[in-house]
Amino acid sequence: MANGLQQHHILSVLVENKFGVLSRVAGLFSRRGYNIFSLAVSPTEDERLSRMTVVVDAESTPLEQVTKQLNKVIPVIKITELSPDEAVERELMLATVKAGAEFRSQVTELAAIFEAKIVDVGYDAMTLLVAGTPDKLDAISDLLAPFGIVESQRTGRIALPKLARQPTKLRAVKDRGA
Repeated sequence: MANGLQQHHILSVLVENKFGVLSRVAGLFSRRGYNIFSLAVSPTEDERLSRMTVVVDAESTPLEQVTKQLNKVIPVIKITELSPDEAVERELMLATVKAGAEFRSQVTELAAIFEAKIVDVGYDAMTLLVAGTPDKLDAISDLLAPFGIVESQRTGRIALPKLARQPTKLRAVKDRGA
């Protein structure tokens, strides 16, 4: 565990966009006793394909076995393990928080600090939308807890590889003696 956080594998699985793929993947993990921290599925830029982002416990899930099983069970195009250090991970959370008149400004300030949006306001509560890293969502949840979280929902992680950051090489242009 680095920094007190549980280590995990992030699998980016490109699959054919077909009926039943999600249930087969969930069934595969369930039958093997592998714990899924997070599972997000959506179509890609190519409507024939979907990308599944599966986050699993690194200690209890043998990655090689998982990838072999995934290749057997579903129409997989490509499986990529994304190292947490080399991936951009994000998650979305909606949280309804008790926020009567006496605490509304404090909740609003917390929302601003975390770049959250207030998406609904009632007499005694507010609903916030927060997007960010899992750590960011955990942090705002911890700070909102004393106000009273009425309910919350998180999407699960989505991830893509970080982009290369190699500088573009400039080439000299000869002066032709203008």
